[in-house]
Amino acid sequence: MTSEKTVLITGTSSGIGLATAIGAARAGWATIATMRDTGKAEALLNAAAENDVADRIQVKRLDVVDPESIAACVEEVIAEHGRLDALVNNAGAAQVGTIEQSSLDEVRAAMEVNFFGVVATTRAAMPHLRAAQGRVITVTSVGGVVGQPFNEAYCAAKFAVEGFMESLAPVAATVGVDVTVVEPGAVASEFVANLSLDVPALLAAAGPYTPALEAYIARTRQSFGNAQTPTEAAAPIIDALTGDRPPFRIQTSQWARDFVSTTLADLDGSAVQALTRAWVR
Repeated sequence: MTSEKTVLITGTSSGIGLATAIGAARAGWATIATMRDTGKAEALLNAAAENDVADRIQVKRLDVVDPESIAACVEEVIAEHGRLDALVNNAGAAQVGTIEQSSLDEVRAAMEVNFFGVVATTRAAMPHLRAAQGRVITVTSVGGVVGQPFNEAYCAAKFAVEGFMESLAPVAATVGVDVTVVEPGAVASEFVANLSLDVPALLAAAGPYTPALEAYIARTRQSFGNAQTPTEAAAPIIDALTGDRPPFRIQTSQWARDFVSTTLADLDGSAVQALTRAWVR
């Protein structure tokens, strides 16, 4: 058992999740860093040692598409730490393609990881977060606000997450749980490398979509050339974790704020939350 505040973070083997785990540990939190394959923990453990926070980071297996894995992990955390003060939903997977050339199984897989995984993990954590008067922080994307070409399934899942969390937030607030979504733009991380895209094969199979796909790939390569580092993108997550009253919606850079403002006038979510919280009070 511990008196330290405890946070569970999903998808910590690389990128934003790894940087968030290090940042949370440096901020003094007992950090449960989870990943689907704990055999990929080396980079995190090395970073923890380099930052002198290895004693604050505990690696556990959690597969967000496996309810039994989620339940087992949360139960272990409560058994070992006696509390859960925050959940950071970070695990995700990209899916590139347009619907005519994507199978429904591929679309469903994208929804399972990016939406249902978030829902399932949040559901399992909520009783403990309610007891701790804690918070849920979910890494979505600017793609959860602005739909993007050849990202139909991915953006649909992120839009769903945003709607789910925006709807949950006023209800969770009545039992003392804060809800925040964090919207990164382009981030230079292994999330991009892990796409394992065979670009020539994609273009060869694109048929009438070839010109559009070529333009999209060129634009994407350019945008990731000016991407944030994972540490830069994780900094607002740590602010939301440690701050007194985090807003509902946070963008991780000025570029992200400018981009989502093409759709959102209520950048931090306060106007919507003021409206809907009145409905439950």
